Amino acid sequence: MAEENFGGRREDGFRRSGFLPKPVKIGQEHEVDIKETSQRGEGIDRIESLVVFVRKPKAGDNVRIRITP
Repeated sequence: MAEENFGGRREDGFRRSGFLPKPVKIGQEHEVDIKETSQRGEGIDRIESLVVFVRKPKAGDNVRIRITP
């Protein structure tokens, strides 16, 4: 069944954003290894290719984080 464009929406009513669903949800906890730091001093890691920023840790730290908005 071919998709038709109805004002930016597919015929099932959903928009095609081009983005995949996020691999995390608000409130979830994850353990991450900080691999680098940003120019603002935040720790940087990835959860299934989603970049996450963590306040205060340094590169090399292993921390448990909670996803917040």
